[in-house]
Amino acid sequence: MDRESLKSELKHLIIETLHLEEIQASDIEDSAPLFGEGLGLDSIDALELVVALEKSYNVIIEDEEVGKKAFASIDALADFVLGKKAN
Repeated sequence: MDRESLKSELKHLIIETLHLEEIQASDIEDSAPLFGEGLGLDSIDALELVVALEKSYNVIIEDEEVGKKAFASIDALADFVLGKKAN
């Protein structure tokens, strides 16, 4: 799987998982923060995304520190998934 198609899949996964009907994948910048001032996601959203990622990509987010790094942006999330798949 190439990085660009993965980033697109991740954007769609976020939109579908969190029911963000008012947002299009193209509205999500690859390097923008997902939490806080970016998409404005919160800790409940993070839990839902962790479950969705584990189901969709068979990757485990071991702890909060790993999650913070992985969910920093779409770019970071793609790198995390690709890194886990390479192992």
